Amino acid sequence: MRVLLVYAHPYPNSFNNAMLQACERGLKTSGHEVRIKDLYQENFDPVLRAEHLAELQRGVIPEKIAHEQEALLWADGIVFVYPLWWFDRPAILKGWFDHVLTNGTAFEYSPEGVKGLLPIKRALVLITAGGDEEYFRKTDAEHLIYRPVTDGTLAFCGIKHIKHRIYYNVPSLSDEQRQTILQEIEDLGRHFDA
Repeated sequence: MRVLLVYAHPYPNSFNNAMLQACERGLKTSGHEVRIKDLYQENFDPVLRAEHLAELQRGVIPEKIAHEQEALLWADGIVFVYPLWWFDRPAILKGWFDHVLTNGTAFEYSPEGVKGLLPIKRALVLITAGGDEEYFRKTDAEHLIYRPVTDGTLAFCGIKHIKHRIYYNVPSLSDEQRQTILQEIEDLGRHFDA
């Protein structure tokens, strides 16, 4: 399976980067072909400019967007690795979604309603959070962490098999706890198509 890893964290030595590497190891161990899209490293501009939106509305795919869509449409599977910032993904990743998941490529409107068009078979969403799990459960905010990406974006675009994992209280974790998480993520990569 061809798997695109979309990574959105500005620090190369972050725990998110260790998660990315663990997932890549697991995927490659199982024989998957992997490409990494490191949005910060690529200096991706997340702002969807008026001229690009106007072109899209005329049915023209701007070169910048076409390049990103080629990377997406190459994949049979996709993995996202990012930190939770203000109950959502970082702006750079949200901007990537805004650019790439366009009408006619990722979805279309029909008389029967919206139809997802992405040929991607599976997705995995890996999120780190600074707060503890009890806080998110107690405030009924846990679903706000993953659903905008899993349900509001990926399922909307036609991806049927979506898994997610949220790793809480990351700044306070011990080295042993971090290693346990990294092993779990490597296993998720190894069994990605299961």
